[in-house]
Amino acid sequence: MAEPASLQAVIRACLDDLAATQTLSPRQWQVCHHVLDCRTAALGGFALRCDQCEAEAVCYHACRDRHCPRCQRQASLDWCERQRAALLPVTYHHVVFTLPSVLNGWIEVHPKEVYDLLFETAWATLSAFAADPKRLDGQLGMTAVLHTWGQTLTRHVHLHGLVPGGAISTSGEWHPAKSTYLFPVRALSRHMRGGFVSRLRQAVQAGGLPRLTDPKEIDRVLDTLMRTEWVVYSKPCLVHTETVVDYLGRYSHRTALSDSRLLSFDGESVELSYKDYRDGDRRKVMTLSGEELLRRFLLHVLPKGFMRVRHFGFLANRCRARRLPEIRAAMAAPPVTACPAMDDNGEPTLTFDGYPCPSCRTGRRRVRATLAPKRRDGG
Repeated sequence: MAEPASLQAVIRACLDDLAATQTLSPRQWQVCHHVLDCRTAALGGFALRCDQCEAEAVCYHACRDRHCPRCQRQASLDWCERQRAALLPVTYHHVVFTLPSVLNGWIEVHPKEVYDLLFETAWATLSAFAADPKRLDGQLGMTAVLHTWGQTLTRHVHLHGLVPGGAISTSGEWHPAKSTYLFPVRALSRHMRGGFVSRLRQAVQAGGLPRLTDPKEIDRVLDTLMRTEWVVYSKPCLVHTETVVDYLGRYSHRTALSDSRLLSFDGESVELSYKDYRDGDRRKVMTLSGEELLRRFLLHVLPKGFMRVRHFGFLANRCRARRLPEIRAAMAAPPVTACPAMDDNGEPTLTFDGYPCPSCRTGRRRVRATLAPKRRDGG
């Protein structure tokens, strides 16, 4: 019986072939081996036994790498649960800042520096608009999530921001935004472009991008960026407040590729499902070689320790606990009651009490022994 299509299967079959044609960074090798080991004997696990029918099974540990498609669901649920206390009873706005593709070459050699500037400039742009006395005249809040991929796994760097619709003034007053309007996107785009290019030029002059060595090429790229219309998207989230965190949770812990999008893999080529936004969001299928799929996936491996989810303004971690009660008081809003974590069926998540037994369907599989990790063959 053929092995189900999965990123793990593609890595197992194609990693050596890809490494023979291009140089992989130590970080890319590390991610590949984490995904290879995920839920296998290489990480160890538990021997289980049903307390009713005594059927036995093995449960291996997950790798918990943020790039692994098998390890993101629980992380997303836990993150959402922690964020619920930060909700305000206002309309939230989904704002997206996209970097032009002309920067992809610079991102290849200096990803951390460019990504950091994207976060910095996006927040500087929004906070400048919010502080304008003719607009909100106060401090804004934002939770931002970095994505580096498009539907076909090509490099498409953009920042998702979820922004509460309003700002808190220096005098402690809450200034609400219009329910379906935050800031004009064209003005945001121009401000974002100027600020980002200025910061890039300063970084080059300060030696912060040392792998860029051709002054003429640097000037060409920066001039091209200033002539390009930057894409900024803004849309109100007209949903119930309690669903906003779940909405952002879909962005916060998504990795570039989920196994459900791999329809088939024969050891050489793989069928990838994707949504074509230019054709009415139609679902389509493309066929790639295993090596090409893996190459595209590895474009999105983040630098070690890089924070792809960040909070700004009154949502910043250093002041959130103090500022949010002040804002709710200014809005005359009741305090938030923490909501229990929910499972896929909308039921509260209960304390772990063993795994349901698929054999007898009445018992619970419980741990009877711990399994030590085993070295992979050839590892």
